[in-house]
Amino acid sequence: MSGILEIANNFQMNGAAVDTEKNYGGGHINDTFLVRTDPGERYILQRINTSVFKNAEALMDNVILVTDFIKDKVGREGGDPKRGTLSVVKTRDGKNLYRKGEECWRMYTFIEGTVTYQTCENQEQFYASACAFGHFQKLLADFPAETLYESIPNFHNTKSRYLDFEAAVKADACGRAASVAAEIEFVRSRKAFAATLVDMQERGDLPLRVTHNDTKLNNVLFDRETGKHLAVVDLDTVMPGLSVNDFGDSIRFGATYAAEDETDLSRVNFEPELFECYTKGFLGECGLLLTENEKKMLPVGAMMMTFECGMRFLTDYLNGDVYFKIHRENHNLDRCRTQFKLVSDMEAARGLMDSIVEKYC
Repeated sequence: MSGILEIANNFQMNGAAVDTEKNYGGGHINDTFLVRTDPGERYILQRINTSVFKNAEALMDNVILVTDFIKDKVGREGGDPKRGTLSVVKTRDGKNLYRKGEECWRMYTFIEGTVTYQTCENQEQFYASACAFGHFQKLLADFPAETLYESIPNFHNTKSRYLDFEAAVKADACGRAASVAAEIEFVRSRKAFAATLVDMQERGDLPLRVTHNDTKLNNVLFDRETGKHLAVVDLDTVMPGLSVNDFGDSIRFGATYAAEDETDLSRVNFEPELFECYTKGFLGECGLLLTENEKKMLPVGAMMMTFECGMRFLTDYLNGDVYFKIHRENHNLDRCRTQFKLVSDMEAARGLMDSIVEKYC
C-alpha cells in the first residue's frame, strides 16, 4: 500500500497519510480507499475509471459546481455545509485531480458519523432515501443544468438505447437471438413507449434538470445517531437529465422485495406500498417545484427506467456479456427477465400508480 500512501500525500490533507483501507464502500466502477493521516483524520481517495468516464477533468468540474452550489444552499437553510454534500480536497498544486501516468485520482474529506445501507431493511429507509433524493432535486432546482458536462452521453436516452438493442439483435454475435425471441418481442412491442420521455423533453414538455442518475439507497449518507439523511454521494453521473428518470430508477430497484437477478419470477413483484412510500417522501421534498407534467409522468419514469434497464441487460446478453459483469451463465438474461416482469406489473398497476401520485401532489 506504500504506493497508495504516496499518491494520497499529493493532496492537501491535514497531516501525512499513514494507513489505507482498500475497496471501501464496495463500489463497482472506481477504486476507493479510506486514508488515515497521522493526526487521525480520514479521507476518501478514489482512482477514477477512465474507461467509463472519458473526461475526468470535466467530470470533476461538474462535481465542484454542484457541491459548491449545494453547500451554499445548505448553509442558508441553517445546516452544516461540510456534512450536507461531498467536499473535494485539492492537490498540493491546487488541482481537482492528481494524475500519475494514465491514472486519475481524486480525494474527498470523510464525513464522520455517517452510515450507508446496501439494501433496504425496512420501508422507513426507503422513505428516507426518497426524502434525500427529493431534497437533492430541491437544492438544485435553480441550478442551470445545461451548463453541466454530460459524463456519459445518452445515458438515459431510451430511443438511443433501443437502436443499440436492434443493432445487437441484427448482429446476433453469439447466436443467442433465437433463444430469446419472447424477450425480443417484449422490447419491440414497446418501441413507441421507449420514445415517450425523450420526445417530451425535446418538445419542451419536460424541463432539463440536474439529475443524479444512480438514485440507489447506498448513495445516501445517513446520520448514524438520528437516522436522518445528510448527503447524496457518488456524483460521477450528475448531469443534465429528467427528474422523472431519477424517481423511476429508485422505483426500479426499490419497489420490489426481489433481487435484481432473481431466477424465480414468481418472487418478482412490483409492490405498490413501496411505490407509495417513496412517492410520499420524494414529493414531500420537491413536489412544489416540479411541473404538472413532471408529476404526471412519475409512473412513466418508473416504467421507463425499468424497461430501459431490462433492454440494456438483454442487449448485453446478445452481445456476449461485454458490459455488465456476470457471475454465472445467463446472468444478464436473468436480470433482463426480472426487469420485464416488473414492467408488466407496473403496466397492470398504472391506474393505481397514478392515483398514488395524485394523492401526494
